[in-house]
Order: sequence, then C-alpha cells, then structure tokens
Amino acid sequence: MGDTINCTVERHNDTILFLPGVNMTTATTGCLYLVPTPIGNLADITERAITVLQQCDAIAAEDTRHSGQLLQHFGIQTPMFALHEHNERQRVGQVIERLQQGQQIALISDAGMPLISDPGYVLVTQCRQLGIPVSALPGACAVVTALAGSGLPTDRFTFEGFLPAKPQQRRKRLQELVNEPRTLIFYESPHRILDTLADVVSVFGVSRPCVLARELSKQFETYLSGSAEEIQQQVAADSNQQRGEIVLMLGGAPADDTDEATSAALQTVAVLRRELPLKKAAALAAEIHGVRKNALYQLALASDNQ
Repeated sequence: MGDTINCTVERHNDTILFLPGVNMTTATTGCLYLVPTPIGNLADITERAITVLQQCDAIAAEDTRHSGQLLQHFGIQTPMFALHEHNERQRVGQVIERLQQGQQIALISDAGMPLISDPGYVLVTQCRQLGIPVSALPGACAVVTALAGSGLPTDRFTFEGFLPAKPQQRRKRLQELVNEPRTLIFYESPHRILDTLADVVSVFGVSRPCVLARELSKQFETYLSGSAEEIQQQVAADSNQQRGEIVLMLGGAPADDTDEATSAALQTVAVLRRELPLKKAAALAAEIHGVRKNALYQLALASDNQ
C-alpha cells in the first residue's frame, strides 16, 4: 500500500476542486498546480483545468502571448507572468515566496503537460523540497497520445524528448539507443525532421518499424507508418509532412540478432571485405539489409575470432 494522501474538498462557485494535502481554511502556503493545455484541439481542455485557471491567483506561462490567446478563448482573466527555460532559475525564488504567502499558482506550458520537454522542473523540485503542495492535473500529452495511436508496442516505452540539434551529437544519442528493446519516442522540429530520419535510417537500419505522428488533434492530423526508410521517403517527397508538431516513434530492437536478415548481412560483409576494411564493410552491409551496424560489426568480428 502507498502513502495516504490527505484531500480537502473546497467549493468555489458551485464547482468542487480537490486540493491534495491542503486545507485551504488553515493552510499557510498555497499550492502549485500543473495544468495541461490542449496540444491542438481546444476542446481537449478539461473542466477542472479551466476552473483552476479561473480561480488561482496567478498563472506562470511559458509564453504569455501564446497562452493569452488560450485564456481569452475561455474568458479567463487571471493575471499571468512568464516562466520559461531562460528565466526559470531566476524566477523560482519569487514564485516560491508567493506560494509561501498562500497564493495559488498554476503552471502552464505552450501545449500539453508542463515539465514534459517544457519548463517547470526546477520549480517543482524546489516546492517538493520546501513542503509546498504540488498538484498535477491529468490532461493532454503528445507522448501518450501519439503512442496510443501508433500501432507500436505500448507495454514498454521510453521517451527521449528532443534529440540534439547538432548532427554528430544526434547520431551519438541514436547510437546509444540502437539496442533499446522498448518503443522509442522523440519530439522533433519540422526543420530537422529530414536530417533526423536520415540519421535514423543510418543508425537503426532501413527496416526498423517507424511511425511519424504530426499535428495531433488538429485539422491535418497525420500518422505515417512503415519502415524507417519508407517514412524517410514519404516525408522527403511531401513537404506538408515537414510541417507542424512532430512525434517520431521507433519500434524497439528485435530480441533475436541472428535472424535471416542478419545472416544475409554477414554473407554480404564477407564479400565486401575482399575490397574493404571490416568496419566499412559492416556499415554498408547493415544499410543494405536494414540491420544494426554496430551489432553486425561485432558479429563479424566474433566470427573472425572463432
């Protein structure tokens, strides 16, 4: 059994809010609410999220101009202040002080769940260390939305956020994940998606299962599903697939590295080695057969030592 959570129910304008661990009639500190906002379709916001945003004392927003449009749409007039990756560490002290004075503050990002590839980690950590209540509301999140609709295994997965922008660092990160058996989930920006897909094909092989989810919950929501090479080709051929918010997902590494494709790749390595060094031969053979380059190199090296 887990720890018991004390929960006080407060009624505001006939709307019931659940405030974990806080008795608002006697509390000396406020509560930090993590409020998810829609990732596209505004109808996805929850009733509770609207209520919290209406009734809190202030809203910490990643981009006040962007969030201002959302608040205006729902007629929310709560004052906002900016809290983003460039000022979070400087602003934390001020926010903590306001919470300790008893103010209720909501934290929102531009879209989805705060802290998931968005600001807020420093603030939440400080609140927990100081015993200030933190309440995370359930709601929209592109990670689980994309995964649920992908058709890839959902029982085990790992979210890697945004890949590094620099090519060498991006390939290094992908290489570290090549043997990961769980479904892999990444966020990617439109202007880097083609380069990232090229790196995915190079590192994971042409046949690794791949799904690209784009513009989730919006008018032009799209799922592209196929091999890594097929997705790369589709995105390269259609500039529309290079726009909007993108979630890239890859199937996990296969359990058996000695399947037919690997056996065929080893035969190709043997032929290529007549003219090329082992490392180059393994890289080319891996690309031809859609298998993992490092794994193939290690298998070929082990064959030499037998």
